[in-house]
Amino acid sequence: MNEETLNIETRRFLKKVGITAQREIEHAVEQAVAEGRLAGSERLEAKMTLEVPALGIRHVIEGTIALE
Repeated sequence: MNEETLNIETRRFLKKVGITAQREIEHAVEQAVAEGRLAGSERLEAKMTLEVPALGIRHVIEGTIALE
């Protein structure tokens, strides 16, 4: 195993996850506000699940996203 490769590949994967997740959340919030389902001042509970089946990892991260 090359630790530097592992580090780079892990960071590359997490960057992709972060960018994609942010884009999806922002798009969904904008659409919900435009459709009147959200006022735009809510605090949204969020949950992200990381799974790596080959390693037996299943880790849940929970948090809140404030819109204002």
